[in-house]
Amino acid sequence: MPDFGFSIKKTRSESIDNGSKQKYEELVRRVPSFKRCFQCGCCTATCSARQFSDFNIRRMHTLFRRGDADGLSEQLKKCMLCGKCTLVCPRGVNIRQLVISMRTILDNGEKK
Repeated sequence: MPDFGFSIKKTRSESIDNGSKQKYEELVRRVPSFKRCFQCGCCTATCSARQFSDFNIRRMHTLFRRGDADGLSEQLKKCMLCGKCTLVCPRGVNIRQLVISMRTILDNGEKK
């Protein structure tokens, strides 16, 4: 194998099969348009909260789909629910409702 001057020490493969599908299915039930999201990034590009913090809607989608909820509730609280993301979404995903539903699902999971 050729030497490119760097090496990857950690495996970068990820499996969404290891995460909890129950929360994802609950989110799709609440916001069916979530299935249409193809992670284009328009929502993150127009996000007002993104201008003032490290909030990234695309990252939140990915973490939720993977079932990686560590710190996700705190990140979702950064959303100002202004709705600009919903207006620019080319697939018509109701991202504002998506964030509200993610918060609710995660909060209910923490209370149990």
